[in-house]
Amino acid sequence: MNNKILFVDDDSNLLAALKRRLRKQFDIAVAVGPELGLEVIESAGPFAVVVADMRMPGMNGIEFLAHVKEMSPDTVRMMLTGNADMQTAIDAVNEGNIFRFLTKPCPQSTMVTALESGLEQYRLVNAERELLENTLMGSLKMLSEILSLVNPLAFSRATRVRRYVQHIGTQRGTPPGWWQFEVAALLSQIGCVTLTADMLDKVYAQVPLSEDEQQMYATHPTVAYNLLNKIPRLEPIAKMVANQQKPFYMYPAADTMDDEEKRVAFGGQILKVVLDFDQLVINGLPKQEALSRLRQHPEEYNAQLVANLSSVQMEKMGDMVKMLRVKQLKTGMVADNDIRAQNGLLLVPKGQEITYPVLERLRNFARQIGIVEPMRVLVHEQHELGG
Repeated sequence: MNNKILFVDDDSNLLAALKRRLRKQFDIAVAVGPELGLEVIESAGPFAVVVADMRMPGMNGIEFLAHVKEMSPDTVRMMLTGNADMQTAIDAVNEGNIFRFLTKPCPQSTMVTALESGLEQYRLVNAERELLENTLMGSLKMLSEILSLVNPLAFSRATRVRRYVQHIGTQRGTPPGWWQFEVAALLSQIGCVTLTADMLDKVYAQVPLSEDEQQMYATHPTVAYNLLNKIPRLEPIAKMVANQQKPFYMYPAADTMDDEEKRVAFGGQILKVVLDFDQLVINGLPKQEALSRLRQHPEEYNAQLVANLSSVQMEKMGDMVKMLRVKQLKTGMVADNDIRAQNGLLLVPKGQEITYPVLERLRNFARQIGIVEPMRVLVHEQHELGG
């Protein structure tokens, strides 16, 4: 757990004294002045607690801690100042969301108690967030697994585009909250539960759709929104999914949106890029040619996101291609051709990973209806084939 504490003040002697008095109890760093403080947070952060002086040249403590909040939202922020007037305290709390307001001179016992409370608050905030994210991600993964059984083609696409979103996140340093964009990708096709497998086959093969089919397919993001918007804390993700077909030029200027609106807009832009890229690749275009197509339409796609995607490695799930029967399959293998039941029903599309629910479904179909065997699959080198 991160226990780092940063003190920022324009008085280097005070900082030295604080560090000397507290270094045995806490992991202390100091920065002389607000500009250096922001640099330290950028290079050595995040910090669990940041304590700033109110009166500093160039930028006061309220402004500085407001910047800290933007850079590191989970960091606990405290104000240390000789100005104990009520208005300063009110401004500090309102503009910087200050956890504690301490006055100079601050007794060591008071400072120690405040720092311990700040560290505990940081632990609580992160524990709650991690619990929420892990629980939510687990629940949504289960939902996507159900989609894999109901509509394998849609699930296969969702897993591919999620991998593209993960890559974009890595290229951007995986900013805080990036998991929301990955979830949006994973659930981007959930509205396809209302569509037939035949229609999705046509869509992915770019076979012309009838007017009714076009209208039905165009509504799947809205169907997904109506499903997801009922789940607490998923409202922003639901809006991202709803915007997956929205071109870049239709979004308002960033300076006219609040933080949540910006995040939702960015999520929609990510989905537009990765889904259209995936469609081009499905249609047989090499990666670079698919990216070139996107670059030719800056009005449709966020150019920065297209650039982030340019270094993605196309999926190579294994070095060995094997022809296997159902009883030889293991989780983690990948279908290298469509796997179908004897009656022609598509069970697993090419490129989909064999997960536990998928494997159980294949076993059930093999027992009751029959499956076209052997199946062509990609196998990781570490897999040992059963008999």
